[in-house]
Formats: sequence, structure tokens, C-alpha cells
Amino acid sequence: MIYMDNSATTAPLPEVACAVSRAMSEAWGNPSSTHAAGLSARALLEESRRQVSLSMGVRRETEGRIFFTSSGTEADNLAIIGSVYAKNRPGKNGSRGKILSTDSEHPAVDMALARLEADGFTVCRIPTRGGVLDFDFLAGNAEGAILATLMLVNNESGALYDVKRAFSLIRAASPDCVTHVDAVQGLGKVKFSPASLGADMISVSAHKIGGLKGVGALYVSADAINKKQLIPTMPGGGQESGMRSGTENMPGIAGFGEAARLARERFDENLAAVTAVRQAILAGLTDAVPDARLNEPAEYIPHILSLTVPGVKSEVMLNHLSARGICVSAGSACSARARHISRAMTAFGLTPAEADNTIRISLCPGNTVEEAAALLSALEEGGKRLRR
Repeated sequence: MIYMDNSATTAPLPEVACAVSRAMSEAWGNPSSTHAAGLSARALLEESRRQVSLSMGVRRETEGRIFFTSSGTEADNLAIIGSVYAKNRPGKNGSRGKILSTDSEHPAVDMALARLEADGFTVCRIPTRGGVLDFDFLAGNAEGAILATLMLVNNESGALYDVKRAFSLIRAASPDCVTHVDAVQGLGKVKFSPASLGADMISVSAHKIGGLKGVGALYVSADAINKKQLIPTMPGGGQESGMRSGTENMPGIAGFGEAARLARERFDENLAAVTAVRQAILAGLTDAVPDARLNEPAEYIPHILSLTVPGVKSEVMLNHLSARGICVSAGSACSARARHISRAMTAFGLTPAEADNTIRISLCPGNTVEEAAALLSALEEGGKRLRR
């Protein structure tokens, strides 16, 4: 099998599997317990937290804290819903408050915003045509914002958004606005820190960097904690400093810590490996499928390629590639089974018909140039056989 759907999930790294096994066999106690078994689990929990913090450029706990969650989706919801309701301000002009986001967010963010819209909040979605934030629109709508939530990397186009500039403009107009970044697709692929992004909160997920599914994390700055700008959305036994109750998933968290450590230590070699495979695909693309179009943003990560093949529906091409042992996707795995046109790619500027003919190839360091050649061969065959 040639697996090139790494934006949906990555294969767990061998080192992660070992870390998970050790956690299950050696540190299976409840980290909230005060006996020896609990203390062993607590030590592993805090070391894993430290590794995830370091992978996000956070070197001291005085800067902020990592709270473990069940997923990137839960981390997004905690940041968005927890910060909005923490403010609890009376509304103006019929709205309970203004929230800034983009028109191409992952469903984890967009559906949380839809819930808040139904609850009386106003959401202004910044256009992202061509994979670039519309700063004129942003500047005209920044005043009065209570929350700005922006993704760092688009999961379908690979666009790398200038959230630092966006947050600077927003804070100039709304100094008390809370800023949140969904960095699920950026962790391990882009070097960042809360300071470099201008973010109060950052969401990440383990299974995008070789960890297990079912584990995420939310960074919250010390300032946001001290000012009580976030309230828990899942009350219970008070785990994770009361911010996310529920007994911690120690095997998954241990795996996350190991995956985060490896992503940080191998960053340069991983980036070089992915870039080489991307270049191999692009070098042979015109010969393989002459009319194929790469939907390349101005700024992007090399891990994601959005490719439009005119006349071939994405679902048909996916089936063709899958039959040849090649796994790619048509966009976000979270909405793939809904079989609707990609909102992210129409926001990028594609027509509905073009979006319906677009596939996503997402790479990891384990992919090879030989696999790139096999993909090109399969695309060439599909382009010739599958035209409508």
C-alpha cells in the first residue's frame, strides 16, 4: 500500500508504539492517585506534557500550560466555546458578541461557530481566496471582536495563513480579543510558538504526527489563565487543573509525548524528505496528466498538494487509485462521507465543478520518490481512462 493521506491520519511511529506499550504495562495507574502507581503515571503525564509543550515552542510553564483532551476537535471546542462563555458579556445591537474566523476552517471550528451563531453570537468569516487571508476585510471587521479563531494551515489546500499579522490587526482594534489558532495541521510541519503567532490558545492533535487517534491538546497562555478567559466545557473530577475533567488517557498521552519529541528533533530531516517527494510529483505531473492543475497557495507547507484533474470526479479518481493500492483523499476525512463539494476549495477560488474534480495528496517523511512515480503512473492511467 502507498499511503498519501497523512492529513487524515498518520501511521503510529514505531517509537510511539513502544511508548504506548510501556505506559500500559508500567504506568497504568491513575495519575490522580497519590500512591506509587499513581505517582508513576503522574510523572509520565507531566513528561509527556513537557514534550508537547516543547514541540509548540513553549519552554517554561510560566508561559502557559498544555491541557490534554480527547482530540483536536475537543481542543478547538474548549478554546472557542470556553472562551466565549467565559466573557459572559451583554450583547450589543442584538448580538451577544462578534467572533472572527475564516471561510475555510475545519468542521471542528466551523460547527462550533455555527452553534454559537444559533446562540446569538455574530461570526464574521474572513475570505481566503487563493489561500490568503483578506486583510482588508479583516481590518474592516476587527473592531468589537471578543474572539478570533484562525487555522494555521488549511487541511485541504496546504495554505499557510499569516495569523500573526491578522492577530496584530485585530488586537489593534480590539485589545481584549482572545486569539486562538487551530494548528492541528501545522504541528511538526511548521516551527511556531505562541509568541510567533500572537496566540492565547493553540489546538493540536497527536495522530497527525505519528501519535494515536483520540488524543489532543490545548495550549492556554498564562495570561489567559490568570484573567480567567477560559472556562471548562466538561465539568467533572477536576483533572487537567480543572480545565478538562476525565481520567487522562495515559497510553495515548505517552504516545503523543513521544511523537512530539520526535517531530521536534527530526524537523529538518522530515521537511527535507517530504519536500523531495513533493518535487518528484510536480516534476512528472505535466507529462502524466497534462491538464492537471495544482492549486498552490502563495504560502504553503510542502506536505499537502491539492490537484484538480478536469473531467474526472474526485470520487472516481480515488476509487481508481485505491484499486491500485494508493490512498489519497478528496479533502477533509471528517466530511468525506457526506459527499458534498469542498467548502474550503470553493473558498480558495475553485468552481463547484472544479472542486468536485479535486483530490488531496498529503505526504509524510516515510513517503518515497518511488511511491511518487507509482502515483504519477496511476494518475496518468486514470486521466486517460476516466474522462467523462
